[in-house]
Amino acid sequence: MSEQYVRNLEEVDATQIAAVGGKAAHLGGLSRIEGVRVPAGFCVTTDAFRRIMAEAPSIDERLDQLSRADPDDREAIRTLSAQLRRTIEETAVPGDLAAAITRELARLGEQAAYAVRSSATAEDLPTASFAGQQDTYLNVMGTTEILRHISRCWASLFTERAVTYRRRNGIDDCTVHMAVVVQRMVFPQAAGILFTADPVTGNRKTATVDAGFGLGEALVSGLVNPDVFTVRHGEVVAKAIAAKQRAVQALPAGGTREVAIDAQRQEQPALTDAQVVRLVQLGRRIEAHFGCPQDIEWCLADDGFRIVQSRPITTLFPIPDTGDQENHVYVSVGHGQMMTDPMKPLGLSMWQLTAMVPMHEAGGRLFVDVTPRLASPATRAGLLDIIGRGDPLVRDALETVLDRDDFVPSLPDTGPGGRPPAGGASAPIENDPAVVTELIERSQVSVAALERDIRTKSGPALFDFLLDAFEEHKRVLSDPLSMQAIMAGMEATWWLNDKLQEWLGEKNAADTLTLSAPDNVTSEMGLALLDVADVIRPYPGVVAFLQRVDGEDFLDDLAKLAGGTEARDAIEAYLDRYGMRCVGEIDITRPRWRERPATLVPVILDNVRNFEPGAAERRFEQGRQKAREKEQDVLSRLRALPDGDRKADETKRMIDRVRTFIGYREYPKYGIVSRYFVYKQALLEEAERLVRADVLADREDIFYLTFQELHDVVRAHQVDDRLIERRKDAFRSYHALTPPRVLTSDGEALTGAYRRDDVPAGALVGLPVSAGTVEGRARVILDMAEADLEAGDILVTPFTDPSWSPLFVAAAGLVTEVGGLMTHGAVIAREYGLPAVVGVEQATRLIRDGQRIRVHGTDGYVEILP
Repeated sequence: MSEQYVRNLEEVDATQIAAVGGKAAHLGGLSRIEGVRVPAGFCVTTDAFRRIMAEAPSIDERLDQLSRADPDDREAIRTLSAQLRRTIEETAVPGDLAAAITRELARLGEQAAYAVRSSATAEDLPTASFAGQQDTYLNVMGTTEILRHISRCWASLFTERAVTYRRRNGIDDCTVHMAVVVQRMVFPQAAGILFTADPVTGNRKTATVDAGFGLGEALVSGLVNPDVFTVRHGEVVAKAIAAKQRAVQALPAGGTREVAIDAQRQEQPALTDAQVVRLVQLGRRIEAHFGCPQDIEWCLADDGFRIVQSRPITTLFPIPDTGDQENHVYVSVGHGQMMTDPMKPLGLSMWQLTAMVPMHEAGGRLFVDVTPRLASPATRAGLLDIIGRGDPLVRDALETVLDRDDFVPSLPDTGPGGRPPAGGASAPIENDPAVVTELIERSQVSVAALERDIRTKSGPALFDFLLDAFEEHKRVLSDPLSMQAIMAGMEATWWLNDKLQEWLGEKNAADTLTLSAPDNVTSEMGLALLDVADVIRPYPGVVAFLQRVDGEDFLDDLAKLAGGTEARDAIEAYLDRYGMRCVGEIDITRPRWRERPATLVPVILDNVRNFEPGAAERRFEQGRQKAREKEQDVLSRLRALPDGDRKADETKRMIDRVRTFIGYREYPKYGIVSRYFVYKQALLEEAERLVRADVLADREDIFYLTFQELHDVVRAHQVDDRLIERRKDAFRSYHALTPPRVLTSDGEALTGAYRRDDVPAGALVGLPVSAGTVEGRARVILDMAEADLEAGDILVTPFTDPSWSPLFVAAAGLVTEVGGLMTHGAVIAREYGLPAVVGVEQATRLIRDGQRIRVHGTDGYVEILP
């Protein structure tokens, strides 16, 4: 018989998680670290658990029922979980298994007290800790009681909380098995938890120790507030000593009880500073062994510290790997690109290969290292100014780091820096619409050449061709004329807002002056979908058909209906122009509208329902008229001021400038995603060849390889399947992480704060990006494909990239969690005249779907109404 039911803890390590579970594997690893003491014990392996599951009556049937239960049906999960636990606890431990356990107890001391602890195979993993999901029993005495509590640990795999946690982490109940750790009991004077990195800020240089009297259960269960010590560079830098009124202690005959602590001891620290520092030194040794920050449970008994558990801290955002020991400050790319979801490896590497600046990856997100620009006084002020105008939260986070004098080194000043002056005679570009026309034509010619030339390329030759194409991609992006046009529009916007507030007391005047600006490919995209709705609206049969669409092949079936050919042609023409777009489009692996046209159907139906024919042209003309009226109003008021003619002439030049260039701000991104779709189609054709050659199981497996790794696979016709599986697991885990706006090489995640006192109590603060005030029903939308907007609704969402602009057409206002003054959502909100506030932390949690809210787009806050 090959089963091994019992293993000594000192024999196990991380390679045996399938046999002993996460907790036992970590304990085995801990027992090998010099100077780390782990209570002696053994592990009852998953072989024993499988044996019990095989012998327990009707288990498979109940597991099958559990797998089919609706994840939201709490009552069904509660009932089935309880039945499974009862069945396992009532199944007798077979004689040979009981004998193996009894032999281990005899070796360690049958009369001793033990801790009996669950150790599931999905526990204490780098991506999911499962902390507290299964059961632990302390001070268990006698063989019979230990066997009974081992059964209870097996059964605790099916507590309601453990089943629900697995569902949330996408883990199948049938793939998880339970081992059980049995260890000699420690009777401590003090116990608690050590985090080798600050679990709140993420700082890897700071450790925190929670400590209380007696067993650690009092802390874990929330019975008492712990003493909290903060340790940095080998010394206690902060401490908060709590009044510890109760403790949990072991009873002589087994079990535990709560006891009151003498009044004079309650406010004494559970550890001395010297003990805290010694404990953190132990923690650093453990962290080095496991290679990542640890959450460590410890006890202090007469002769020193015992470590009873160590698991990775799974909530920390990873740090970019630079390979040096220098200090670095990173700014999130996703916050600027309005896409803070994780990206797959191919998406990350393609963006890195085509970006204008070096980028670092961490947690499936990209970051730019701004340390050199912060270190130089010449560039620091300009960087903070331009970032602060776009996103004050990023600026505030950077200033927080700079306030710590020792983190960013100060380099000698090398000359003038900052933002170049806007407008005036020094402006490097004329207010000529032909400039924008020429830039758009250049981009179109480049994309057309790419589409033509890539058709003949395959195999390794395709990758050589793409590396050249990436250089052309960067050349188009960095075209000096294009850069000047983008900056001209932004500079003119800032100038108008600053000067008209100074001269006329007008807040955010540019928001109205930029309504319906020409040449904005993103706002045109939203209006063009209104035109599609105009084609479909006269045909009730087509509308009814679209309401039933389920799947992506509906376009072919449209032609069978009255008006269906016209509807299909209108949608196809829209996809020809905009089908390369999608939500999260900076990640090349995301499905494009051309690949999943059904994504657009709910928005088309909203447009059919909410608008009258000709709405696109009317809306554009109304915006242009409002902008013209605003211009006349501003200029006439300026002329009435002292030196008014000069002020009016300068302002007129800036209004012309902003209307000439602000629309072009959206075009380079359109060019990027147009090229991306060409690259993607070529790479997926290559993937199809690899699938046909049995190299890959699925063509989308290429999304989990970097561009260079995919190149190697195409050359060698071999792939590492385990690498792809590891990448899939990692990508799933990254969804649980919230990327910070600013991250340091110490691991500290900074979100920044609005330093404002002009906001009513209880209002949600954000950045004003499109003027006006609107009141309406909040529609909290996390997935564009599930949008259902009525006229007058206010769109509330984590972030919007250009693909969301068709939804803006129906919305009355916009609130997002991420964004800045010049991010795509803000630009389009201004184009359409929607009051908008962005950068509202946790907006989708604090605002409930259906609540009435008031959006103050001029002043930058949102009120939740009764």
